[in-house]
Amino acid sequence: MIFSAQLKGGEFVLSNDRNKGKMTVEEAGRMGGQRTAETHGPEFYSEIGSKGGQKVRRLIQEGKEHENE
Repeated sequence: MIFSAQLKGGEFVLSNDRNKGKMTVEEAGRMGGQRTAETHGPEFYSEIGSKGGQKVRRLIQEGKEHENE
C-alpha cells in the first residue's frame, strides 16, 4: 500500500491512492497509539518506560565519566 503526504493548510495530510481517503498525521498517530494500547496493554508501557529510564540513567553516568576524563 502506498501512502503520500502533503502539506495542506498547515497540516500534513496522508492519502492512500487506493481509497482516496485523507488523514492528518495527528489522526494517524492517534489511531496507532490506540491500536498499540489495545493490543499490548498497560504492562507494555510500564516495561518500555522502565527500559527507557535505565537507558537514560546509563547515558547520564557515561556522560559524567567522560566529563571527568
